[in-house]
Amino acid sequence: MSDRPTYRDAGVDIEAAERAVELMKAAVASTHTPNVITGLSDFGGIIGLQGYADPVLVAGTDSVGTKLKIAFALDRHDTIGRDCVAMCVDDIACQGARPLLFLDYIGIGRLIPEVVAQIVEGVAEGCRLAGCALLGGETAELPGFYAEGEYDLVGFAVGAAERGAVIDGAGVAAGDVLVGLPSSGLHSNGYSLVRHVLLDRAQMPLDDEPPELGRALGEELLEPTRIYAASLVRLFREGPLPQAVMHITGGGIPRNVARGVPEGLTARVDMSSFERPPIFDLIQRVGGVAEEEMRRTFNLGLGMVLAVAEADADAVLSALREAGEEPLVVGDVRAGGPGGCVLQ
Repeated sequence: MSDRPTYRDAGVDIEAAERAVELMKAAVASTHTPNVITGLSDFGGIIGLQGYADPVLVAGTDSVGTKLKIAFALDRHDTIGRDCVAMCVDDIACQGARPLLFLDYIGIGRLIPEVVAQIVEGVAEGCRLAGCALLGGETAELPGFYAEGEYDLVGFAVGAAERGAVIDGAGVAAGDVLVGLPSSGLHSNGYSLVRHVLLDRAQMPLDDEPPELGRALGEELLEPTRIYAASLVRLFREGPLPQAVMHITGGGIPRNVARGVPEGLTARVDMSSFERPPIFDLIQRVGGVAEEEMRRTFNLGLGMVLAVAEADADAVLSALREAGEEPLVVGDVRAGGPGGCVLQ
């Protein structure tokens, strides 16, 4: 360190930041859609709204949460960006929006260009799967703020829908069918409990291969969150429109499905109608977690639930299958009852 302090002496490496930008340019460009006007090299990205007669914008933000701790422990950073995209674009798709653009924020203690490039590669993959553009973002090197080797990742998604095609749950009625889309496992919720019971209390190594998983625990815990947005957008375009779409995230099936059910109605979900991925049984067995706690924490195998008019159910199921999904009828909506959502 010289007598004349520099930004680098204080822990911020501008050259490393510039190298990180160079390493991520190709990944970012691979997500650009025809609507993109300007992108990464500008102070702000610009995107058009071609193809809409009376558009409204739908925006959402989310993070990956403590799933990041698994990425840190394994020093693997190429999938976590996909999780971040999924958490955001699947939320806004619940309102009937087609994701248009995504922005990311990476806060990191010491900027390692190759690590940041891996993170952004994952974000770009998620954007390609969702059909939206990675329009820009921010990488902030914050020395002394994060532990060595750790960072935070936050995403922001903006989509558009025709004003008359916004899905708000107002049309949900008794007799509607509940259609579920299977999850890929934990997705990005409940990891504080997962880490508490499997890693802290049971001291299970991440390279352990529990028989029910058929692979290393660390691989299972880093399984990317499924991105449903592209399939839902295809359904919205081809119809018929669902009455409500519910993303099963924090709060599990009961709390998230209840968000789409108007007063005076009760959604009933048949827990035997879909497969429960083995990671959930492992958590419950090893951790001794009560079933009620499992149900209010994890998705347990359903990543998305749609409320569909009974007359439209077959057409919706068919459209989702054509989009590459494996939809299941998982319940229905009935008048009266306790309200919200009950699991049976």
